[in-house]
Amino acid sequence: MIAATKKWIFLKISSIILIPLMLWFIMNLVFIYDKGLEEVVIFLTKESSRFLISLLMIVAFFNSALSISEIFEDYIHDEKLKSTSNKLLYLFAIIIPFLTIILIINIGI
Repeated sequence: MIAATKKWIFLKISSIILIPLMLWFIMNLVFIYDKGLEEVVIFLTKESSRFLISLLMIVAFFNSALSISEIFEDYIHDEKLKSTSNKLLYLFAIIIPFLTIILIINIGI
């Protein structure tokens, strides 16, 4: 399979996965918007919330990295700069969700 086809398929799959995760997140954000700090911490310490927020972060950053990578492919013509940009993009797409997940896990401890 061609690499561009794989990217396109992964982009579509991650987009489909993001829809229910974003709906869940938005509904819960509306619910805890007017609540105090204690209710927010309780929400974030639930195992289901931790798992779903972690999954949301991973899929969202994966989706955005694929999308931005396509922009690099289309608009950056220098191969060295394109390669470096893609590597930095993928590095940050791994580091940022990882740090976010660690912070979420450590909230209730």
